[in-house]
Amino acid sequence: MSFWIVGPPKEQTPMGDEVLVAISSDMDVVRARQTGRSMATQVGLSRSEATLLATAISEVARNIVEYVGEGQILLCTVNLNGMEGIKVVATDSGPGIENVATALQDGESSGGRLGLGLPGARRLMDEFHMVSKVGEGTTVTMTKWKGPGRG
Repeated sequence: MSFWIVGPPKEQTPMGDEVLVAISSDMDVVRARQTGRSMATQVGLSRSEATLLATAISEVARNIVEYVGEGQILLCTVNLNGMEGIKVVATDSGPGIENVATALQDGESSGGRLGLGLPGARRLMDEFHMVSKVGEGTTVTMTKWKGPGRG
């Protein structure tokens, strides 16, 4: 099942900077977050945009650690019709999510937590797409674009 925000992912052109972060511990979550913030700054995202990006990365990375144990986050700079941004692709080979729409609702959690991780990440990013197959895993693809008038 897929869930689309702002339509399907657009054809974005990688700009060359790409970092793959293996996720299996809280330290990896911190590393992914810091890497995303650093890349955001290099692309010219504002301080607040970089913070939103780092927070969204934290949320999806923590879900990997909490619910699956290990996965990876690919961070890359992208360009779409002259707009620059950071694309995040979080993948795991876990049990998958049976109902993606439910998982993206505030307050829904299979782990007894507040259930703000995925819905929160969705709200923080400009684009968000999630695909999950039971027994195969989950992929979250999200992009934060540099706001107008910067860079």
